[in-house]
Amino acid sequence: MSLPPSDDANASTIVVIYSGGMDSYTVLHRAIREGHNIHALSFDYGQRHSRELDVATAVCQRLGIPHQVVDIRAIHGLIDNSALTNPTIAMPEGDYSADNLHATVVPNRNMILLSLAIAKAVNIGAARVDYGAHGGDHILYPDCRPEFVQAMNHVAGIANFEPVTLHAPYLQASKAQILRDGLTMGLDYRQTWTCYAGRELACGKCGSCRERLAAFAANNTVDPLAYETDSQQVTR
Repeated sequence: MSLPPSDDANASTIVVIYSGGMDSYTVLHRAIREGHNIHALSFDYGQRHSRELDVATAVCQRLGIPHQVVDIRAIHGLIDNSALTNPTIAMPEGDYSADNLHATVVPNRNMILLSLAIAKAVNIGAARVDYGAHGGDHILYPDCRPEFVQAMNHVAGIANFEPVTLHAPYLQASKAQILRDGLTMGLDYRQTWTCYAGRELACGKCGSCRERLAAFAANNTVDPLAYETDSQQVTR
């Protein structure tokens, strides 16, 4: 069970970039437990796995958290050289590696999303933006690495008259450690979506699914999501 948003008038207001995936779901609930007034922000950039946006909307409705889905599909032609945004590019399968999953890198994605989230924070008087970059992303995604987060945090402090802090609480954590934190909080990961394939059920074969399954295996528990195949055995 998750805790309700804080009603404390003195609680700080923050923006949480919330994709609907398990990392941002955990970040969202961590912020709730810290007692913040949260504005969740999701982005439709033409991703194939847009089901995550429906999941994010449903979670925020259940929690009573203000939630905005920003339609930025107009930039699709600028970022369509990725398997996540272009259905004509084959979705790679197998475990994460620099060789077979470079195709899932969306050009400049986090810089774009963070810039918009910082604007939202300034607009509503929020002093912080949270997002779910984590240690497992460092090998593939430059915009999840500590150097990027530190640089963007510096920019967020000087880009407006009102400084904003960029907060990535799991920057040095693995996905298994993030999941462990969420399980300790009693979170229900049926309320998340991870698969990149964009089908009715999670494929269990893409790198995102396999990393998720490995995290559950590392925590000696079973993923509550349904998969197209007996994917629970993939990483055991």
